Amino acid sequence: MVRPASGPDFGGEFVADQSSGSGTRARPISPHLTIYRPQLTSVLSILHRMTGVILASGAAMLCAWLLTAAAGERYYDWTAWFLTSWLGYALLAAWSWCLFYHLCNGVRHLFWDAGMCLSLRETYGSGIAVVVASFVLTGLSWGLGLACNLAG
Repeated sequence: MVRPASGPDFGGEFVADQSSGSGTRARPISPHLTIYRPQLTSVLSILHRMTGVILASGAAMLCAWLLTAAAGERYYDWTAWFLTSWLGYALLAAWSWCLFYHLCNGVRHLFWDAGMCLSLRETYGSGIAVVVASFVLTGLSWGLGLACNLAG
C-alpha cells in the first residue's frame, strides 16, 4: 500500500498507479463521499434503488392486508383501522409516490435503452420531469381516490 507524500488526505486506502510509466503516484481506490459532489443523475439513481426497496416493503404490507382479510373480520378490522389512521395514510401516500417515481424512472430507462435522450441536457431534463411527474401522478391518484371515497 502506498501513502501519498503530499496532497489532500482522502481518508482511505491508496494504490500505486503505474500506468503512466514514469513512476508511481498514490491515488484513491474509489471516489469517497468526502471528495465526491453528488449530481442529479447519481441522486436519482440512488433514489430509484431506495424506492425499489420501499416498494418491496409496501408489497409485504399489501400481503399482510390480504392475509388479514382472509383470516377474518376481527383481524381485518385492525388492519383497516391502521391503514386509515394518519400513519397509515402517510405510509400509503409515501408508498404510492415511490410507485409512481419508480414507474416514471423505469420508463426513462427504457428510453435510454433505446438510445434516446442520452445527452447531458436531456438526461437532466428527463430527471426533473420524472420527479415532477411522480408528484403530479401521486396527487392525481390521491385526489381522485379521496374524492370517490367522499362521494360514495
